[in-house]
Amino acid sequence: MQLLNDGGTVPFISRYRKEATGNLDEVAIESIKKQWEAFQMLQKRKEAVAKAIGEQGFLTDQIKSNIASAENLTALEDLYLPYKKKRQTKATVAKQAGLEPLAKIIMGQRETNLRSRAGQFIKGSITSEKEALAGASHIIAEWVSEHTATRNSLRRLYQRKATITSKVIKGKETEKEALVYQAYFDSNELLSRCPSHRLLAMLRAEKEGVVRLKVSVEKEEALDHIDRFFATSNNEACTDVIFEAVADSYSRLLAPAIANETMQLAKQKADEAAVRVFSENLKQLLLAAPLGEKRILALDPGFKSGCKLVCLDAQGKLVHNETIYPHPPQQKFTEAIKKVKSLVNAYKIEAIAVGNGTAARETEHFVSKIPFSKDIKVFMVNESGASIYSASPIARSEFPNYDVTVRGAVSIGRRLADPLAELVKIDPKSLGVGQYQHDVNQQLLKKELDTTVSHCVNAVGINVNTASESLLSYISGIGPKLASNIVAFRTENGGIPSRKALKKVKGLGAKAFEQGAAFLRIKNGENALDNSAIHPERYALVSKMAKDLNVSVQDLIGNAALVATIPLSNYVNDQVGLLTLKDIIEELKKPGLDPRAQLKVFQFDESIRSISDLKTGMKLPGIVNNITNFGCFVDIGIKESGLIHVSKLANQFVKDPNEIVKLNQQLIVTVVEVDEARKRIQLSLID
Repeated sequence: MQLLNDGGTVPFISRYRKEATGNLDEVAIESIKKQWEAFQMLQKRKEAVAKAIGEQGFLTDQIKSNIASAENLTALEDLYLPYKKKRQTKATVAKQAGLEPLAKIIMGQRETNLRSRAGQFIKGSITSEKEALAGASHIIAEWVSEHTATRNSLRRLYQRKATITSKVIKGKETEKEALVYQAYFDSNELLSRCPSHRLLAMLRAEKEGVVRLKVSVEKEEALDHIDRFFATSNNEACTDVIFEAVADSYSRLLAPAIANETMQLAKQKADEAAVRVFSENLKQLLLAAPLGEKRILALDPGFKSGCKLVCLDAQGKLVHNETIYPHPPQQKFTEAIKKVKSLVNAYKIEAIAVGNGTAARETEHFVSKIPFSKDIKVFMVNESGASIYSASPIARSEFPNYDVTVRGAVSIGRRLADPLAELVKIDPKSLGVGQYQHDVNQQLLKKELDTTVSHCVNAVGINVNTASESLLSYISGIGPKLASNIVAFRTENGGIPSRKALKKVKGLGAKAFEQGAAFLRIKNGENALDNSAIHPERYALVSKMAKDLNVSVQDLIGNAALVATIPLSNYVNDQVGLLTLKDIIEELKKPGLDPRAQLKVFQFDESIRSISDLKTGMKLPGIVNNITNFGCFVDIGIKESGLIHVSKLANQFVKDPNEIVKLNQQLIVTVVEVDEARKRIQLSLID
């Protein structure tokens, strides 16, 4: 917490302050950060509640103590409820009529002639004993609804036994658009057992006006929970009024409030589960295997409009673009072959990227039949979100003189070279790797996804002289403003020669340098360590290691055998422990090692071009393109992705699909069922 309060970022603390944290990883430190932020928010709310009650003159030492000991916002708001300013209610009207003393008499449960006592309160707007007792009952109902123990008892009951009921709105059951929610036209289940994805689907159906949802428990059981707090004597005259007030309080005040609170809590848990799935998918997508710095020809396929073709150099710079028409209706097949061959030779192309949208399989087939003079690998690239990028301000600033089709093709090519560097430019929600991302808490989603992107970028490290402004902005301690300043500085100076030179960037002070420098790599720079994950604060230590071995730092880097002879215990001191030293040793052995896997060529089954080609029992190659709580979706080379339900992932029970599959994983799947009318494909991993 001290490191966080001092401006430390999670990637920096987890990587370069291991002694201080006891080697906690990013997940643990992020958890501590979230809990610390939640605690601070609770403290601020406590101060606001105490002030509000104090201004009303009710802040006693006991209330102060209760506020101080409240462990969460729910407990705190329960304390504040009796003092919260209310709109005009039945209870406030009764209090204004002077009936609060009568309500207290009834709650005392000692009065035997209640009707006679009620007659003493006939005045003003109260014209009968019946009206007096009714008004007192309204006041008691409000007290019941504000009673903390009662609310907590009901909360526990709702958490255990609440059911969620879904009923179709009359007339909607015949609408075509509503049929997707047919499973929820008449459903009922325990809310505690409703999976997060199903709850989010039901909430979406309600939002679209297809169904009505209700969360409830058995009324009699709920009343039994409440009565025990208030009806504590055998005085029937008083308890009869109390029972009536309790029933009124439950139906009118408590049930709606606790049901709503229970639903909100369930929604929050469902949101967190969905965001967790999305975050894990995004992490896997961003850390997908890169092809690396290769000269790439990228194709954004199409039929009528042709295939947009671009050539990129090894740094991803656009060097050529045009459109070819290898497919109907133009079908300039021979001309397209000559053009591609010519460009491959002219720009020394090393790999070809084909977007996986419309006409993808046809374009891949076309390219694979071209007789190149050397071995050119062809890769199918997921183009989800490419159209979003091509129309974005980032794309317009990168390619102001080109239209969206060129920008989209460039994005496809760059994704093959380095998925991380290209995908950070796109809103993660547009990448097609989540479930119900537009239905969850958007603030929570954005925060989690930004955190995931930041962790991925810093885990890999980036080349400060080639990275885009978008990529730089995710580096620890940098942010959008400094990222812009770094780009401006390297443009003005023809590059950044060393990490030390970063200190000359406008606005990049000591704290930003401390947090970010080690995640920024400089190839062929002034200092060989600048292309490693070793922090500049440890350069002197590495120099001493090299000196003690009678070699230069340059000779030590990458010499695994020599590095292995370094006696670590000789370099332990108050600032550096064995954890940090071991990291330094590993980095010296393989400096700047990319933690991502090697990219593998993949090929779909050539005989499968559409859903009509599928038959039950077929075994097909596929690539996992989305993971959800209920299974994973697999691209088998046609427009529709197939679903492997969680029950079909393995021969044993699977709690989390991520235990079995990963995004972009290459699989052999079995076709279990094909519903051509509904465009649904069921697959299995079980042989």
